[in-house]
Amino acid sequence: MAGTNRIGPKRLVVGAHYGMGDWMAQRFTAIVMAVYTVILLAAFFGGRNFSYEGWAGLFAHPWMKIATLVVFAAFAYHAWVGMRDIWMDYVKPTAIRLLLQVGTIIWLFACVAYGVIILWRV
Repeated sequence: MAGTNRIGPKRLVVGAHYGMGDWMAQRFTAIVMAVYTVILLAAFFGGRNFSYEGWAGLFAHPWMKIATLVVFAAFAYHAWVGMRDIWMDYVKPTAIRLLLQVGTIIWLFACVAYGVIILWRV
């Protein structure tokens, strides 16, 4: 019986095993958003045309649209990981937690879709 005791450094660890991967994903998405912010700040401080036409001209470039789409996706995933962890940690009834998680997914998808619509109108 003592040989099957799994307590201590050689214990059997079970679970979802997504903690480290999601931690790294949040760091990566934060870096993506930070780099994009630096690009926007450089465009703002380096630009001379602070009108709607100036900003529309900046976002009319395909590389800026793609960069913005990547940031939309990074933001949505970053927010999803954070909100999912909050729901899992603090909401114990399974049905309510599932409802909140589904609502979060729908909200984030709608935000990204609306962002794409706005971006492609420019």
